[in-house]
Amino acid sequence: MIRFEHVTKEYPNGHVALKQVSFELKEGEMAFLTGHSGAGKSTLLKIIALLEDCSGGKVWLGSHAIAHLHRQAKPLLRRKMGIILQSPMLFLEQTAYQNVALPMVIGGAATKEIPRRVRAALDKVGLLSKENVLCSNLSQGEQQRVNIARAVVNRPTILLADEPTGNLDPDLAHEIMQLFSEFNRIGTNVLIATHNLSLIDPTQHRVLQLQQGRLISGASS
Repeated sequence: MIRFEHVTKEYPNGHVALKQVSFELKEGEMAFLTGHSGAGKSTLLKIIALLEDCSGGKVWLGSHAIAHLHRQAKPLLRRKMGIILQSPMLFLEQTAYQNVALPMVIGGAATKEIPRRVRAALDKVGLLSKENVLCSNLSQGEQQRVNIARAVVNRPTILLADEPTGNLDPDLAHEIMQLFSEFNRIGTNVLIATHNLSLIDPTQHRVLQLQQGRLISGASS
């Protein structure tokens, strides 16, 4: 489902964020991406999310070699992904329902389909009872749950999360990780970048470790 082959990313200022990174995540696999601050975790996720281009090497998403994608094809492929950041980036003066519905509205979903899917996503993260509450009135943990519901409302095949529990207390962090495991159990590929090793059970999921832009462990399942 996701394959990197000798991927390098160099920025115009000369900084090399990724160096000859190779790995493959099989369809339906969940994995963690770890490493020190500046190791290249966010850059790797941005390449998968089609927000950055690699400088060298090859990347496949399913059967798509992304270097060969037409510019018009990238937004369509990105709609099959859910992207979750540490800071939720919600519209705070809109309700939880309105925030979760936004990707479906932008994507041109059928009007009658939106309420059912939005409420199903909010129910999945335990916030259906707060669908009409302004996000400014939700707690930090609840805002992150809205963020997750928004990321999965379009039923993505790939779910990417960049430090999604960084601002949460340990109990909430474990609850959020449990949600990711539940999405993975229904077949979604999940890749989570985190520096919080206490959240990771290496017996359950693969751990890809980056160090100064190089993948030093976890390339093979």
